[in-house]
Parts: sequence; structure tokens; C-alpha cells
Amino acid sequence: MEDGKLLRQYEVMLRERYFVLEQCTQNSKGKIHGYLHCYTGEEAIAAGICADLNPKDSVFSTHRAEGHLVSMGARFDRMMAESFGRVDGYGKGLGGVMHMSVPEIGLVHSNGVVGGGIGLAVGAGLAHRYRKDGGVAVAFFGDGASSHGVLYEGMNLASIWKLPVIFVLENNGFAISSPATKMISIADVARRADGFSLPGIVVDGNDLVAVYEAASTAIRRARAGEGPTFLECKTYRTRGHNEGDPQWYYRTREDVKDWEQNRDPVKRCKALLISKGLLTEEKDKAMVDAIKKELAEAVAFADASPYPGEEYLEKYVWKEQ
Repeated sequence: MEDGKLLRQYEVMLRERYFVLEQCTQNSKGKIHGYLHCYTGEEAIAAGICADLNPKDSVFSTHRAEGHLVSMGARFDRMMAESFGRVDGYGKGLGGVMHMSVPEIGLVHSNGVVGGGIGLAVGAGLAHRYRKDGGVAVAFFGDGASSHGVLYEGMNLASIWKLPVIFVLENNGFAISSPATKMISIADVARRADGFSLPGIVVDGNDLVAVYEAASTAIRRARAGEGPTFLECKTYRTRGHNEGDPQWYYRTREDVKDWEQNRDPVKRCKALLISKGLLTEEKDKAMVDAIKKELAEAVAFADASPYPGEEYLEKYVWKEQ
């Protein structure tokens, strides 16, 4: 990973981190309704996977979508407005935090259905192949979705037809409160890709460079017509499954503290950049200050945006003719 890109993607991780933390603050104030699932601790995956993607590609996200949205270039103000359920949001306030879609930047869809984007990504991969446009489809999903049948049907089709699809498992160790060790019969889920004759790669999901290198190879293969890849990114979410999750009955504060202190992806990347002479504490602070200023403006934008009125009950709703 060349130095300039490393520094840019570190800034992307900072943007992911601080946007989500601001969402948590606004959620505590009652401005965000419904479940908020934070991406905190997993930022290197989105930043590394999306670094070589572009608006002509097709990314399908999850209920924990903010990291993917930010990494693909979504705007803070419109994301925050959608989080608040306001009409100036990406979904006119009708989708909320779990259903943001920004197809113009390549983030085609996010949804709250476990594994819901996998089949869609395979379909998008087929469309890219038919159009011969060089596009790549990416499906993000968690360890809870890794045993769902749609994943194996999708891998089978993608392998048979050599579709430009990348299956990205963000394995954070828990399906809500169920430890992956009690729910999955194999240490590395990526090994299951062997049964479909596609590369299954395990990577440290908290190492930006490692994720980027694996993703870059997978993207090159896909664009060259060599078919799909399965990437398992081992990571850890440092907040509960959702805000308000009574998480201490299924994991310990000591485990979370260890990940935050010793394996946090933002801290690791910052240390790497400083060691390479690419970043100083002063420059880092300036980046954070600029992000916080942009976030304050985004909150003001969202607050000023109206809620959708009654006329939206039948707007943007498909009706059979």
C-alpha cells in the first residue's frame, strides 16, 4: 500500500470512527429512532476493502452500514439527516440508519436483514458481467450470516459463472450475543470457500494494510474475469450489538478494554504512519478537528431538515399498475 493511499485511508477510518461516535451522541439525545448498530472497532475493513472501488462498482452493506458508506464517499450531512429520519437524508428520511442507499457512489443498498445483501450482490455481479463494464460487486455480511444458505447458493453461482463478486465476512466474534465459537463449526469460515473452488482468505480485519492487500488482489481478479473471492476479516466490535445492548452478560469489560488498547485499527494505523514519518500528532489533531467541525455542521443540517409529511405515505412506494 503506497504511502499516500495509506494516509488517505487512515483519514477515512477517522471519518468512520467520529461519524459513528457522533451518531451515538445524537442517539442518546433521542434524535435517532430505532436500533443503532455501531461500526466502532471494525473501521479498517471498510477502509481497506473500498479503497480500490469506484462509483461504477456495486457495494451491498448491512445493518452496520456507516463504515461502508463513509468509505465509499457518502456525505456526513445527508447521512446524519437520514439517521434523524429527515427529508434531506439519502432516503428522504424513510430508511433510517439501517436502510441507507447511495447508488450514485456505488453503495447500492444496505438493509437490516441478516445476509440480505449476499444474493443481491451476486445478481449485481451477473449484471456487471453481462454489461462487460469492469464493475465489481461486494457483499458485506457478519458471522451471524455466514451459516445462511444464501451465502452458499451465492458462492456456488458466482463460482460456476466466474462472476466479479467479493464476499466479505466481517467476523467480529458475535452474532448479537451468540459467540461465533458456539455457532460456527469451523475456526476459519473462509475454508468453506474451498468447496466452491474459489479463494478463501483469512485476514486480520484490524490491520488496514493487510485488508487492503487482500482486497486489492481480489478486486484485480474480479475485474480480470477470474471470478469471485471470499475474504474473512477477523475483527471485534468495541460497542454492544446495538446501543443499549446489555453486553456484559456475554462478554467481559476486560476483553473489550484489551481490544481497545492493543488492537484498535485506528490506533494501529496511526502508530504505523508516525513510524513512517507520514503523520505527526499535530497533523492528526488537525484532521480530527476538521472532521468534528464537519460533523457539527452535519448535525445542524439534520436538525434543520423537516420530517417527511403525510404526502410521503405513498411517495416512493412501488404500486402494481
